[in-house]
Amino acid sequence: MVRAAVLPAVGSPLEITEIDLPEPGPGQVRIKLAAAGVCHSDLSLTNGTMRVPVPAVLGHEGAGTVVSVGEGVTHVSPGDGVVLNWAPACGKCHACSLGEVWLCADALTGAGSVYARRSDDGSDLHPGLNVAAFAEETVVAANCVLRAPEGVPLTDAALLGCAVLTGYGAVHHSARVREGETVAVFGVGGVGLATLQAARIAGASKIIAVDVSPEKEELARKAGATDYVVASETTAREIRGLTGKQGVDVAVECVGRAVTIRTAWESTRRGGRTTVVGIGGKDQQVTFNALELFHFGRTLSGCVYGNSDPAKDLPVLAEHIRAGRLDLSALVTEHIALDGIPAAFDNMVAGKGGRALVVF
Repeated sequence: MVRAAVLPAVGSPLEITEIDLPEPGPGQVRIKLAAAGVCHSDLSLTNGTMRVPVPAVLGHEGAGTVVSVGEGVTHVSPGDGVVLNWAPACGKCHACSLGEVWLCADALTGAGSVYARRSDDGSDLHPGLNVAAFAEETVVAANCVLRAPEGVPLTDAALLGCAVLTGYGAVHHSARVREGETVAVFGVGGVGLATLQAARIAGASKIIAVDVSPEKEELARKAGATDYVVASETTAREIRGLTGKQGVDVAVECVGRAVTIRTAWESTRRGGRTTVVGIGGKDQQVTFNALELFHFGRTLSGCVYGNSDPAKDLPVLAEHIRAGRLDLSALVTEHIALDGIPAAFDNMVAGKGGRALVVF
């Protein structure tokens, strides 16, 4: 038996309870978690913004050590440090054939399976977003496991599984920020902090962080922000004022709200680029008129998992970490136990802090 955070139903509070994990079958790996990040996507699963089968063990950003492997697994062995990949590409669908593995049609197929059972009543449990990282141990498909980069502590490496791949990819793959360009990042949570660091690595000349909380300015500047704007009705005007009345070359929205997406778009110069990373609900409607779309010539694009290929991007990120360009500890504002996850959700709703990290 292992302890885990179970979502019994959408809209219900998490329950910290014991679960029974089977031994890994063919093509599976059992992992002892070292750490798991508490991501806004996990919160979106609890309130129904994103949907997965329930009851489920949530958590999708994690790293740990291989305990055992099933038949046919050869790329990792017991004792190996690994990073969990919650969206493994099938390599066969249309998106994968185009090289767009982040859009794989079958990436979340595993979330519908039964992977464990509650110890108290024997009820079936699904692995939230494939990997069920909010548990002391988990069993996942082999393609959800990547070797952890050498020289990176596993507690830090957990952040590579979502926040860092997403933030880095938003800058380098989606927006394709070039040296000397100006960037605005909306939302200074875990992903936003990773995005700020990625913009600095890309050589952005001015990096403007935007958040509703004045208390996050120090966090943002530590991550690479050169300027800080407290979100208000005049945010777009303030950003234009900081950029010679032109607007930024690139805006990255990490919140997922209609008003923030619209403001990010308005904050870019004519011909600028806005990348939307935040996951919003269906009720968040963004509107534009045809004339402004023509006049401003701006680009608005969605960004899934940073448009990243984890197998290719992890070694790149590892090199940035070892060279001191990427500081994973700067993303984390709180280390918690499993029973601290509900409070971490409350902090996210209140707009407090960066990434909370569950340490086992």
